[in-house]
Amino acid sequence: MCSLSKRHRVLLIAPHGSYRTAPYIDAALNLDIELLIASEGRDSIVSAYAQGLHIDFQDPVRALNMIINEAKTAEFSGVIATDDSTIELASRVCEKLNLAYNSPSAARIARRKDLARQCLLAQDVPVPEFRVLDLDEPLSEQIAGVLYPCVAKPLAMSASRGVIRADNPQQLLQAIRRIEPILAAETERDERRQLLVETFIPGVEIALDGLLDQGNLQILAIFDKPEPLNGPFFEESYYISPSRLNDAQQAEICRQVELACRAFGLRDGPVHAECRINSKAVWILEIAARTIGGLCSRLFQFGSGYSLEQLVFSHAIGQSVQSSEGSVAAGVLMIPIPRAGILRRVEGTSAASRVEYVEEVIIQIREGYQLVPLPEGASYLGFIFASAPTAELVEIALRKAHEELTVVTAPVWKMGAG
Repeated sequence: MCSLSKRHRVLLIAPHGSYRTAPYIDAALNLDIELLIASEGRDSIVSAYAQGLHIDFQDPVRALNMIINEAKTAEFSGVIATDDSTIELASRVCEKLNLAYNSPSAARIARRKDLARQCLLAQDVPVPEFRVLDLDEPLSEQIAGVLYPCVAKPLAMSASRGVIRADNPQQLLQAIRRIEPILAAETERDERRQLLVETFIPGVEIALDGLLDQGNLQILAIFDKPEPLNGPFFEESYYISPSRLNDAQQAEICRQVELACRAFGLRDGPVHAECRINSKAVWILEIAARTIGGLCSRLFQFGSGYSLEQLVFSHAIGQSVQSSEGSVAAGVLMIPIPRAGILRRVEGTSAASRVEYVEEVIIQIREGYQLVPLPEGASYLGFIFASAPTAELVEIALRKAHEELTVVTAPVWKMGAG
């Protein structure tokens, strides 16, 4: 990592409690960057939130003005958004401060699956047949002519929350009824009362992480997802790098992701893409203008020696840094939640940690807390990390470690109304 000639000040816009915040704080300390966090966390017990800039994400105009006023006291070298919900605000801040970033319109397209599909279709990038359903209108006419199998999904949620496959009209209507209450907390009417239905794409699924610099895409990693993701829900589990796809397939993935970024208008900062590959094409499932989710960013440290957050910071402040694939393979298992219930304990973590090539086992949901699986859930039980000489050995280690775990739950008792 290059040395910094001056102490830079960076604004991190983060929802209170975002799991991405802590890695950014660590990276800022390592790079001697002055970090200010803008969040709703006025009363947080976490000092970085409590001592930061307190804004209301439900009032974006006032939040923008507060940030611009803060920049007048001491300028920012860069602005970073941690999550999908903060990307548009970050883009507007950068626009006002004349900092490199994505336009607000590009940020919105990347966050909204319906807008992304329309944009890709207009640019002749392969997309499945899709339509947007309005939940306030009769559904029978809206789903007429849908091609099955299909997938129903929210317009703006991530981590496969609310994503359900349907193989016929009856299943689609059942899926819509199940998704509708999941949308209730969304603030925008479109995101609360509309959903996307598109033809299911068979094939192998991968993830790609990169950095855009004036529209040029630097690939940081391509991750294989060796578990078949065919529904009815789409819980991600294994991410393994380097990819075992052949060179031609990887080159086509990179080409299609770069084309999609250009179609969206994305030009600067981190991107996380999800794609499916089959004999017909590379299909873009989504491209988010942020880093990978969960604690998965730790995988980059195994490969390059730098954390993903260090790479993003260096880019944001205009410092050149080269990240190259390391000599070891790395992977993570996002430990699935096996069933709903109250978590009593997770047995076998010590045995899982002793599996050859396993680096760390993290259980992030504490005992006594409720477990909510997909499609309603939005979190994982924890993470298992491994590194090894080959991707095959990484996958074997993760599977063996997972077999050692036993999740003990108790039922959720709901009090009657009477």
